[in-house]
Amino acid sequence: MNQTYAVTAVTAVVLATVLIGALGLRVSRTTSDFYVASRTAGPRLNAAAISGEYLSAASFLGIAGLVLVQGPAMLWYPVGYTAGYLVLLVLVAAPLRRSGAYTLSDFAEARLESPQVRRLASLFVVGIGWLYLLPQLQGAGLTLEILTGAPDWVGGLLVAVVVTGTVAAGGMRSITFVQAFQYWLKLTALLVPALLLAAAWYGDGAPRARFDAPAVLREHTVVRVADTVRVGLDAPLRVAVTGTVDGVRYEDRTVTLDAGTHRVGAGTVLALPAGSAVPERAGTGSDDPLGWSQPLAGGRDGHQLYATYGLILATFLGTMGLPHVAVRFYTSPHGRAARRTTLVVLGLIGAFYLLPPVYGFLGRVYAPELALTGSADAAVLVLPERMVGGVLGEVLGAVLAGGAFAAFLSTASGLTMSVAGVLAQDVLPSRAVRHFRLATLLATAVPLATGAVATKVPVADAVGLAFAVSASSFCPLLVLGIWWRRLTPPGAAAGLLLGGGSALAAVMATRAGLAPAGWPHTLMAWPAVWSVPLGFLTMVLVSLATPRSVPAGTPAILARLHLPEEFTAPVPAQEARR
Repeated sequence: MNQTYAVTAVTAVVLATVLIGALGLRVSRTTSDFYVASRTAGPRLNAAAISGEYLSAASFLGIAGLVLVQGPAMLWYPVGYTAGYLVLLVLVAAPLRRSGAYTLSDFAEARLESPQVRRLASLFVVGIGWLYLLPQLQGAGLTLEILTGAPDWVGGLLVAVVVTGTVAAGGMRSITFVQAFQYWLKLTALLVPALLLAAAWYGDGAPRARFDAPAVLREHTVVRVADTVRVGLDAPLRVAVTGTVDGVRYEDRTVTLDAGTHRVGAGTVLALPAGSAVPERAGTGSDDPLGWSQPLAGGRDGHQLYATYGLILATFLGTMGLPHVAVRFYTSPHGRAARRTTLVVLGLIGAFYLLPPVYGFLGRVYAPELALTGSADAAVLVLPERMVGGVLGEVLGAVLAGGAFAAFLSTASGLTMSVAGVLAQDVLPSRAVRHFRLATLLATAVPLATGAVATKVPVADAVGLAFAVSASSFCPLLVLGIWWRRLTPPGAAAGLLLGGGSALAAVMATRAGLAPAGWPHTLMAWPAVWSVPLGFLTMVLVSLATPRSVPAGTPAILARLHLPEEFTAPVPAQEARR
């Protein structure tokens, strides 16, 4: 890829972000401006901003990578992301806006009249936010490394600096304009190249029905395996090896690998002949750093179907509890606007998600070796050069690079805003704007430092972890808090700790390689199937066991959540204190 074009595209996106953010700075004057844009974001602007921050690196790069690796078995993946807004629309959107809160922590305190539950909710907001921010920064590093050859920490640092400056300068008012712009930029950046690449594929004479067939190399290909990996072969494969295979060291030697499973050491270089099927990963937990994420659908051992349902449940129910999504509904003028915003969001993200599978399919035809190297997330960026080449290919690659960077910036902005809001209100000594700006710096510094030492995880999988924790913690809190009058502070706290805490512990143990092989590994890698019911059940049972702890103001706050604004008092208690 031409570095000049790519750097120019990324620079243009960064400058546009800064300039549009400066527009928000000119009109950000009050605390309400910084936290909720003074609740003046109309449905169309707010929907574009929500879509901009929601469509993250997992959407722009990760879904195409998953489709490349696993084929049509992963076409369902974007459905969970989109369908989550249906639950949000029906159960949460309008009541959440009517609560008058600035953050999810505000909602927890207002509903349950408990500072302890508020502090616990704040911990989960920060934890989920940082868990979600980490793959954005790592994905930015991968993108800039592919584009320019820069060290992988440079891209994450650039995103962190730009986002910190934009959010600290203008708060929610600034990033509303920025994220709305970035949604349309990302959609255009995927759509235009996709049309041209599809036309190139059609005129190339490539096989028309290979989407569900094993990926096959179109030409002699040399790949370097970054991490130790197990691969499975359905037939013997003759390959030139420089490195370690099955514990044997080879130096530029041609060997025949028998059908079955083989262990390829980190740093091994494989020269694969044209027409050969790309070896598929055969992950076995700790032996393969990416094995825990391998096929979510299929019938090899029965665990994949469970994993598929686990991820569907996480994305379907986790959307409502994502801090950067929830905080945007607080910017709507009223509950009806929040519902209209959600409807528009469904259309916008549904249109966007039609595009990444196109890149995944083309990647299986033109860049199938990425599935073996662990760089499947790069498929979107390398396809223009592979398929078109020349100046047009370089320009298309630069457009996609700019769109990818917009994805990192927009999602990181929303996450930083939500985490900084909680830190400013619950950790720092006051809620003044200067402390909000200090909290913004802290919100990006922690995941940036963690990303420098953490193992790289495919971005779509990493984001799935955050969804699992969100679905297990804030989904029960919001649904029961809005629709069940008998919820008590002890019940909410116990549900957050057991549901969300167990999901977080399970996924972290899996990432650390501590999960035993077999079903224990599967249960811990995709915990939503059991952790979401655990969160709900714990909240219900503990609340029923502590009936005297039902807050005295429950009837009043439930009336506020469910009645139109004209029938309730204009300013809720927690907002009046600001």
